[in-house]
Amino acid sequence: MTARAADRARYDRATAQLDAPVAIVDLDAFDANADDLVRRAGGKPIRVASKSVRCRALLERVLAREGFAGIMSFTLAESLWLARSGFDDVLLAYPSADRAGYAELAADPKLAAAVTVMIDDPAQLDLIDAARAGGSEVVRVCLELDTALTLLGGRVRIGARRSPLHSPAQVAEVARAVARRPGFKVVGIMAYEGHVAGVGDAVAGRPLRSRAVRLMQAAARRELAERRAAVVRAVREVVPDLEFVNGGGTGSVQHTAAEDAVTEIAAGSGLYVPRLFDNYTSFRGRPAALFALPVVRRPGVGVVTVLGGGYPASGAPGVDRLPVPYLPEGLRYDPQEGAGEVQTPLLGPVADDLLIGDKVWFRHAKAGELCERFDTLHLVEGDAVTATVPTYRGEGHTFL
Repeated sequence: MTARAADRARYDRATAQLDAPVAIVDLDAFDANADDLVRRAGGKPIRVASKSVRCRALLERVLAREGFAGIMSFTLAESLWLARSGFDDVLLAYPSADRAGYAELAADPKLAAAVTVMIDDPAQLDLIDAARAGGSEVVRVCLELDTALTLLGGRVRIGARRSPLHSPAQVAEVARAVARRPGFKVVGIMAYEGHVAGVGDAVAGRPLRSRAVRLMQAAARRELAERRAAVVRAVREVVPDLEFVNGGGTGSVQHTAAEDAVTEIAAGSGLYVPRLFDNYTSFRGRPAALFALPVVRRPGVGVVTVLGGGYPASGAPGVDRLPVPYLPEGLRYDPQEGAGEVQTPLLGPVADDLLIGDKVWFRHAKAGELCERFDTLHLVEGDAVTATVPTYRGEGHTFL
């Protein structure tokens, strides 16, 4: 029996009394992935990206482990909810226009101490001030650096279009604008190199593309390391007591951690290890989050149909954004139908071994987005479900 076949047998036994669709997290794999992230971080703390987890119980579990500290959130409403729930170090990774949330933040000393907001433009300070509604608490601010690699005098850009702040001078100028403004304090810098951390460099069947990605990423890491260090020096001249410099992501943990200027690493997807993280030379994780759909039809030889399945991930549309049939091995989509809204046909000789009611296990393309489809996660240890915990959705929250 292969390791994957053994996993399928365990998961089927653990969920035998549960009707599909159903989602699980294999805690042995989850904990092993957490240990590997800590190893790669080389002693620097890992701030957990909540958008990649979207389950309070699992956030609590990983933050109880040595090597993890703080949360990187994705909306202001989520940040405030987490802070009210007892998480005392929440960095909002994206600028917000949530006026009601800013009013709540500025009026509550506990929330203002726990939550740090992201800016890259003084106009965002104007919005926060206009939303204060009399609240006078100092708002903690993090400045985001654009990490994109630019070539040929800026005519070529590689990297996400996020912050407009690219140079040390630009970031330092915004730091000075915050320092001049009552009611705000710069406490950190964030720089997420998505073109390194979030792009696989070993795509199956694409050797030339994979080599090109590796060359690009090596150049990007060198350029960013020098520029990030210069940015930190420039900002520290304005803010000597800067608390943190955050960088990285699951795919670049060890590279970013090697930079002296970086004080902490961001990671989250590496806990669940969705399918987009199969194509990396720098690490190998264990799939920890899966969902199962039930076989409901047997249309013919070599075909079964499962209920549901159309759970695409965000990003540029493509087959890499679809969940992948994982267990049993050997199933594939019908190219004319793909993953369906209500039903999904699956092809392959192994389909003939599946009976009505059997489970087919899938891996989602991205990590936390799976939790937008399920109210609960069943936590599996060995071949038993040892706990069932709510996702954000199960607690009544869809923050974005």
